[in-house]
Amino acid sequence: MDSLKAALEKFFSVLDGLQAQLSERWRLHANRRTIVILVILGALSTYSWLALIQAPDNFPVNELVSVPQGETLSQIAETLYDDGVIRSPFAFRVLMTLFGTTRTAQAGDYLFKEPRDLFTIARAMSVGAFGLEPARIRVPEGATVKEMAAIFSVHLERFNKENFLAQAQSQEGYLFPDTYFFLPNANEGTVIQTLRQNFDSKIETIMPQIASSTRSVSDIVVMASILEREAYNTADRKMISGVLWNRIKRGMPLQVDVTFAYTHGKGTFQITMKDLVTPSPYNTYINKGLPPTPIGNPSLDSLLAAAVPTKNDYLYFLADRRGVTHFCKTYSCQLANKARYF
Repeated sequence: MDSLKAALEKFFSVLDGLQAQLSERWRLHANRRTIVILVILGALSTYSWLALIQAPDNFPVNELVSVPQGETLSQIAETLYDDGVIRSPFAFRVLMTLFGTTRTAQAGDYLFKEPRDLFTIARAMSVGAFGLEPARIRVPEGATVKEMAAIFSVHLERFNKENFLAQAQSQEGYLFPDTYFFLPNANEGTVIQTLRQNFDSKIETIMPQIASSTRSVSDIVVMASILEREAYNTADRKMISGVLWNRIKRGMPLQVDVTFAYTHGKGTFQITMKDLVTPSPYNTYINKGLPPTPIGNPSLDSLLAAAVPTKNDYLYFLADRRGVTHFCKTYSCQLANKARYF
């Protein structure tokens, strides 16, 4: 009996040993499986997060991104998602909560020159880093408001050509041609105000000369707009100014072609006989005096030439194909010059 009992005890001892070994193996395998699962889940989570923070394929590069005043963070996030700025409204809200002191985006217009990840977007909008840089825009001397509208619409995304023309047409001649620096979100109202203020500042510097001329500012501006297109240097402008004022003084029509270019969009050498007899307030062949409005926006040089012309006895002038201007006192002289130079 003792030997049987000892044998059974040894058998159960071996079984206990095997069970312990199996349990340890299962525990080790379970730990390994858990680690593998956690690694896989972590990798998937990291991949998903990285995918969410990347810039969308349709990211609006060099386009204004507007954050309206008063919108909630959720509304802003949805708008940015719809506009292709972010991939995840939820992830944007999370980052804004971490970055932002007010837990919302700073209202305004943002500009990104290249696709930006979610971290950069959230950081920029939490502190109001708008990324707007002034655009350098040159308005050539003599440009009309229509030409200005075409120029500004290329550079300014918020600029509306139709609204500009509606507001600026009555200010033709009083929007000063110059080089300007506007933020890309400037609208037509800002442009008009800036150009008009520049004109007012410039005209103020020659008010003593205008006052001495005994002519009104409006007449000076109209004459200057003609001189701007009739001549290309100061000396010719001042001489032609004298000629045109002489013709007005004598009750003669100005007979300048540049007014047709303003009304019909034709160049000086494209005027037809039909144009010359077509009734129009800007037809300076059949109407005496100045046209009713400026035909462009003149430079300070042309304004000064209109106010302080070179005194002369000439009544006619023409520019040859080389750009040299020839002056005459009589119509017969003018006809001779036309035959000689054309």
